[in-house]
Amino acid sequence: MILNVSGRTDIVAFYSEWFMNRYREGFVDVRNPFYDKQVSRIYFSDVDCILFCTKNPIPIVKYLKDIDKPIVFHVTLTPYKKDIEPCVPPKGLVIEAIKKISSIIGSDNIYIRYDPILINDRYTIDYHIKAFNNMCCLLNGYVKHIIVSFIDDYKNVRNNKKFLKYKDLTLEDYEKIGVNFSNSAKDNGMTVQTCCEKNDLVSYGFIKGECMSFNYAYKLTHKTDLKRWKERDCNCVSMVDIGVYNSCRHFCKYCYANYDEGIVNSNYSLHNPNSSLLIGELSSDDIIKRRIK
Repeated sequence: MILNVSGRTDIVAFYSEWFMNRYREGFVDVRNPFYDKQVSRIYFSDVDCILFCTKNPIPIVKYLKDIDKPIVFHVTLTPYKKDIEPCVPPKGLVIEAIKKISSIIGSDNIYIRYDPILINDRYTIDYHIKAFNNMCCLLNGYVKHIIVSFIDDYKNVRNNKKFLKYKDLTLEDYEKIGVNFSNSAKDNGMTVQTCCEKNDLVSYGFIKGECMSFNYAYKLTHKTDLKRWKERDCNCVSMVDIGVYNSCRHFCKYCYANYDEGIVNSNYSLHNPNSSLLIGELSSDDIIKRRIK
């Protein structure tokens, strides 16, 4: 099993203490987001690899040497300010944490997600080209892989359209991004790719790949029975997410995993670092089943 920590919320940024408590105890419980009385119990003895997805890796750096599983990081690093990402820490601090993680797990096992790209009057194509090149230069030698995506029409994106004021990209925009991003990555010893995007930018120098390919997953786990991630329209290997929607306190205006800040704050108030669940507690009528795949 590959554990995704997490596509539903930023566990690393806000709940690292809880995660390490669960890791030390040996299991974690996860409510089914569509049937909340159904709880999956995941034992870390069944976990072959952990993928950490985060905008702020700083809180977990001190714990990494205590984890005896293969570790991969996807760190989202974007050039937006507080108008778009109101609670993300300063990017310079994130970059320093990325460098520390790279020194612990190796540069092959840390991916940067420049995700999502949105274009408006403040964040122009040229702004992104300059920011992306600067990021590559700062992370030269620490990171080898970058994944790029473009803003999608999520509910929260539509709700925040007055803040985002994003524009549709033209073919010329995609070409300009593709060529310049490819050159910056290449100049700094990195690859750049999209995943699950209609415009894969391969013709401009991007490589074709997945966020978690079968070949890469095999190298990490030595498992030959890995399955495709059916829940997503991509060719990534299947992963098990332990997060909870509406519980990330970054409050990014483009987020797909939050849609109500009031619910986020309410959920956060129910978090207990000593609970087996990320949010709330188990109930006597919960149906708990061990998940092994």
